[in-house]
Amino acid sequence: MSQPTTDPRPTLEAVAARAGVSRATVSRVVNGSTGVRKSLAERVRRAVEELGYVPNQAARSLVTRRHDAIAVVVAEPETRIFADPFFGLQLRGISKELAAHDSQLVLLLTEGPDDYARVGRYLAGGHVDGALAFSLHLDDALPGIVRATGVPTVFGGRPYWSDTRRDVPYVDCDNRGGARDAVRHLVALGRTRIAHITGPLDQTSAVDRLDGYREVLAGADPRLIEECDFTSAGGERAMRDLLDRCPDLDGVFAANDLSAAGALRVLRERGLRVPEDVAVVGFDDMLHVAEQTDPPLTTVRQDIEGMGRLMARLLLHGRDRGQPPGTVVREAPGAEPAPVVTQTTLVRRASA
Repeated sequence: MSQPTTDPRPTLEAVAARAGVSRATVSRVVNGSTGVRKSLAERVRRAVEELGYVPNQAARSLVTRRHDAIAVVVAEPETRIFADPFFGLQLRGISKELAAHDSQLVLLLTEGPDDYARVGRYLAGGHVDGALAFSLHLDDALPGIVRATGVPTVFGGRPYWSDTRRDVPYVDCDNRGGARDAVRHLVALGRTRIAHITGPLDQTSAVDRLDGYREVLAGADPRLIEECDFTSAGGERAMRDLLDRCPDLDGVFAANDLSAAGALRVLRERGLRVPEDVAVVGFDDMLHVAEQTDPPLTTVRQDIEGMGRLMARLLLHGRDRGQPPGTVVREAPGAEPAPVVTQTTLVRRASA
């Protein structure tokens, strides 16, 4: 039976001896510094591989003042995060971008206010280089806690306080414009009683989509608007309430694909044909949702994974340049951080 190895962990000195260079040269190569000749750097990297040297992250952090870790803070309960494919797509985009920069994703979940203090302590403890925070709600104390730690932060979605502060870096899609496109499409189909299933109105994305709906249908009957929670079950409840109040509705704009899928199920249960009797448009274009509904869902596409990558890129750009996050957006020296707002596209399928 083989015995566990007792060989000491390779040191910088051992790598230097193997490569025939100084310890300082090895340190510069391992920490990614410039100024080492290519031939010497290759010798160091070869020695690192041969010896199986693994840098001491704590010691490396003392030198570089970097931890190569980014916290992702999601202001939603765990059950919502793992049930809604939106979060999976956004986390995948973030993870891909961080991996490309050799940085680790640290996921911090918040079930409620009791978790906020824990998250604040972790961020203030100097464990990460920055934070990405998304799915914020109007009454959340979390944004203030995150900002109080002084950790560079990029937000996913337009924060509700961004109208009064221009220095808030965030990534969002054109929620209002996408909503206008959805409703205009229904109007162009000849629909005159168009309902809207909103998202939770303590989130700016839902408010902006409602505003887009109202910009097209300024005189819409208020009974045609029903608040939802961005879930499939919520879409079912909202659709039932809308049909009970307004049985003559002939179009539905749902604020996300999950609530649209729930609405489609209720319309089918009620014996209404889609799109002949009621045309339905969603928002997100999550393919495994939109293409699997019956019928396939016409929806507004936002690049969810790409927005996750943009969030990470915005934060890492500031970290790598020693600048506040967001300075990537404007090239003028001294320019303030600016948000990134991505475009949306209407994707037409059979539901409208």
